[in-house]
Amino acid sequence: MHVTEHIKQAKDTLLSFEILPPLKGKSIQSIYDHLDPLIEFKPSWVNVTYHRSETMFKKKADASFEKVEVRKRPGTVGICAAIMNHYQVDAVPHIICGGFTKRETEDALIDLSFLGIDNVLVLRGDAAKNEASFEPEPDGNRYAIDLMKQVVNLNSGVYLDEDILNGGKTNFCIGVAGYPEKHFEAPNPEIDLNRLKQKIDAGGCYIMTQMFFDNKKFFGFVKACRDAGITVPIIPGLKPLINKKQLSFLPRIFHVDIPTELSNEIMKCKNDEDAEKVGIEWLVQQSKELKQFGVPVLHYYTLGKSKTIWNVVKELV
Repeated sequence: MHVTEHIKQAKDTLLSFEILPPLKGKSIQSIYDHLDPLIEFKPSWVNVTYHRSETMFKKKADASFEKVEVRKRPGTVGICAAIMNHYQVDAVPHIICGGFTKRETEDALIDLSFLGIDNVLVLRGDAAKNEASFEPEPDGNRYAIDLMKQVVNLNSGVYLDEDILNGGKTNFCIGVAGYPEKHFEAPNPEIDLNRLKQKIDAGGCYIMTQMFFDNKKFFGFVKACRDAGITVPIIPGLKPLINKKQLSFLPRIFHVDIPTELSNEIMKCKNDEDAEKVGIEWLVQQSKELKQFGVPVLHYYTLGKSKTIWNVVKELV
């Protein structure tokens, strides 16, 4: 079922979770172990992130170095199929520009369609670790809107090979990313919002936001979207702070601000266990306020911490 259909049919605020594929070498059981505690809350769907290859240099016997491409977290397509089969819950794979050609993307989308997966979250993705700024693959999509147009084309039966006539049409519901605190590469919020509207106008069905810790910024973002004529559902992405290190790590990596009240309380903590309690309580209150505001879904980034998310959600149901 499409994400938008879940939202239309809902009588209350829905729940959804996001997981990482396990590191190469780990089995699907690691995913089940992670999700089992959360499934009791009956999420409407589970997002599965996609990860590009990383460039590594391996030393050879002759002391020279060989450049190799390594994908540390493969398996998004297979994990989505496994989740749907194991839990009878919809899965939403992320599809990214970085590290993939248009043909590789088309093949992945065809596989997803064959498996009955009819939702995707379209993202540009991050720059490679050895790149100062994002660079697409040769014959890859440079921007998220380009990737989204490729998905829209497949929904219309338009393939990269022009000799495919009357091709089968896919049926993807397309989510796009939104940034309550502005994408870090956008020169200002107005341009960032304009780019978001372009993605919606080109076929985006709903918005999934970057994590944030200040609800006022989300409320302002929603108002700006509505004032700009964006009417699709806007889903808040949420994550708890669980230790002092994240006070510097999260703003640097995800370009989000930590409210002074929250950072002060975390800094008072004597250990990570106390910090996690503070982070959980903050997210519980944040979630309750968002639910009262009328958000369609509370979407939690689990990032390998299912027990922490369980402790949050149990206070809401």
